[in-house]
Amino acid sequence: MLLLLLPSLGLLTGCVSVARSPIPTVPRVDLPRFMGDWYVIAHIPTFIEKTAHDAVESYALAPDGTIATTFTFREGGPDGPEKRYTPRGFVRDRVNRSTWGMQFLWPVKAEFLIASLDADYTQTIIARNARDYVWIMARKPESPAADYARHVGQLEAWGYDVTKLRRVPHAPR
Repeated sequence: MLLLLLPSLGLLTGCVSVARSPIPTVPRVDLPRFMGDWYVIAHIPTFIEKTAHDAVESYALAPDGTIATTFTFREGGPDGPEKRYTPRGFVRDRVNRSTWGMQFLWPVKAEFLIASLDADYTQTIIARNARDYVWIMARKPESPAADYARHVGQLEAWGYDVTKLRRVPHAPR
């Protein structure tokens, strides 16, 4: 009888989810300083960006306080067709300004956490508490190896499966 129950117990334990702590966000974001172009260095991609090359996320502060966002990349390779998406960002946390909602389709606003941002606003990590997607971004299309390793270590500490990370190729500039 015990031998018959063991497989069932294994199936049930696979259904148990582990509660995770929320990913912390940076204590304060200077929104005007955060605006501009950010190159996607690596990501756990969404379905639209699985083969992205030369991916750049651009932010502009709109007069109504929202964030006009333009995400461009070449699909499939450096000579692939350019894709462009224009979601709208909404600052949810008016004090720290590090928790946003990103709206691709009304009315859904996907979670967008500015979880890491260096003091000179040249490198950032955008995360999600679901640990399903993440973006390591920089103001230049490359990141020093030591910085990249530090970012990957941080993602691992937050509970991300870093084996899913994909480096985004960028054409030489």
